[in-house]
Amino acid sequence: MKAFTDISQSKKLAEILPLESADMYYLSEESLVPKVIYNGMVFFNSEEEKLINSIYCWSLAALLGVVPYLSLHKTFSGWRCDSYNKEGTSCILGVPADNPVDACYEMILKLHELNLL
Repeated sequence: MKAFTDISQSKKLAEILPLESADMYYLSEESLVPKVIYNGMVFFNSEEEKLINSIYCWSLAALLGVVPYLSLHKTFSGWRCDSYNKEGTSCILGVPADNPVDACYEMILKLHELNLL
């Protein structure tokens, strides 16, 4: 199961979300598995590595923490992420996807597009 955003998703989210909300990062575009950010700190081997290679990414938990009033549901055909009003009483938008990370990612893009973030 997909546990974190891929590089293309991460780059797009970095344009939308505060980088402080990311809990992981890729060292380079060739990285397959991101590293975890400890206590909000990213540690690099050199200044060059920091400037050239860092790509922040988000785990499922971090994505769910970014936007209040999100709910994930397993469906017969995959996953669905729903966004609720501030009272939590009414679903205002739902987005389907193959896995929970993609569902949250798509919801964040949709909310941003609608200026609801």
